[in-house]
Amino acid sequence: MTMYVAAIDQGTTSTRCMIFDHSGSVICYDQKEHEQIYPKPGWVEHSPDEIWERTQSVIRGALAKGNLSASDLAAVGITNQRETTVVWNKKTGKPVYNAIVWQDTRTDLICNELAKDGGQDRFREKVGLPLATYFSGPKVRWILDNVEGARAAAEAGDVVFGNIDTFVTWHLTGGTNGGVHITDVTNASRTMLMNLATLDWDDEILGIMGIPRQMLPAIKASSEVYGTAVGDLAGIPVAGILGDQQAAMVGQTCYSPGEAKNTYGTGCFMLLNTGTVPVQSKNGLLTTLCYKFGNAPAVYALEGSIAITGALVQWLRDNLGMITSSGEVEALANLVEDNGGIYFVPAFSGLFAPYWRSDARGAIVGLTRYVTKGHIARAVLEATAYQTREVLDAMNADSGVDLTALKVDGGMVFNNTLMQFQADILGVPVIRPKVAETTALGAAYAAGLAVGYWNNTDELRANWGVDHTWTPNLDAEKRASLYKGWKKAVTRTFDWVE
Repeated sequence: MTMYVAAIDQGTTSTRCMIFDHSGSVICYDQKEHEQIYPKPGWVEHSPDEIWERTQSVIRGALAKGNLSASDLAAVGITNQRETTVVWNKKTGKPVYNAIVWQDTRTDLICNELAKDGGQDRFREKVGLPLATYFSGPKVRWILDNVEGARAAAEAGDVVFGNIDTFVTWHLTGGTNGGVHITDVTNASRTMLMNLATLDWDDEILGIMGIPRQMLPAIKASSEVYGTAVGDLAGIPVAGILGDQQAAMVGQTCYSPGEAKNTYGTGCFMLLNTGTVPVQSKNGLLTTLCYKFGNAPAVYALEGSIAITGALVQWLRDNLGMITSSGEVEALANLVEDNGGIYFVPAFSGLFAPYWRSDARGAIVGLTRYVTKGHIARAVLEATAYQTREVLDAMNADSGVDLTALKVDGGMVFNNTLMQFQADILGVPVIRPKVAETTALGAAYAAGLAVGYWNNTDELRANWGVDHTWTPNLDAEKRASLYKGWKKAVTRTFDWVE
């Protein structure tokens, strides 16, 4: 009998293959980092070829560590860094340019040009998104405008586009030898090109952006059999695709309207399930697809996206050398009692929700001679919690529902200092589940549902369990005072880029 489901989790800094059993427990995994390429200030790229090489390597590594073969798997699901844009030649399999990463800000001129007619919310009613450098559509436009021969090849149907999920799925199912060119609704909803109501590419927006429809993948459900893998997973159904934050919603079993989670990774992403009707935000949040299982109606979400959280700890490690591993930041922060009066606003690629200010840049404010590297480390952790509070406030305002607890996941949730401060500044309990790797788990769930490994979402809910709960222990006056300081600090980052 087939016993397991695999998930490929292609993230911003690394790629993992994780293998789960029926209870949602991790059996084995393998992980490899890939290079972060910064050609100019504000530009962030990855090598698509390196990502595909890493993907194959971690599939082999996970199978070897579990002493498994492909025949032990019922299905494989894919989850991915969203909005990161790849354009490649389908005849050769070669990218025409590096992948342009979601954090990249080079498309600000394109976005500003598009906003001249109708403002930043020009397409929001259709796509749920503001005009921002974050999303894939303007990145595709940049490649077509700046890479010699790309536009002509796209119009001829030789060059195609996809977020990373599409690129990996195409290779996984055969590449130049019959690979399927598809995406799912969650990834399509991050391009600024998909109509939320029809779940299809919007011809009017494609025309305005100058993107040929023939280069776009077919849009599918998040859980269905798309094709069959070749190579190391030969014969296994490829049966689930979810953008990483939506995958975490599925892994956290947030299947009812009003349920929310926050994922702490390179960035921070809070999603709230709003049911089968899209809710337009009035408070700087994104309206996005949550998931679509097979033929069932699509489920929507409100999302608050924060660009820099875990990436700020990496910056402390790689750029300043204050720590040698990310795990050391907690001990450094705990050398001091508080932040020493400083705030660190990490607007390295502008500010995402709820501001959407591409003109902002990072700042440390409130510096005095008293401040040590311990205070900076604490301010780095606190920045994540403050940004999450801003998103939660916007969510409460949009939904009219006050969140009573926050489910959390991702790499930073094992930092107790951060999680306690998060509970303190929100004033609600913060809950970590037993399986904190909910992104990969969500992709596995989607794939397993499609092939009948799991029968329904009730089975998935039964797998979820609490590992740890942090309860707030900060008085309301102190909470308000600290948060007021943060809001003041954020304003100091505006209008930096002319």
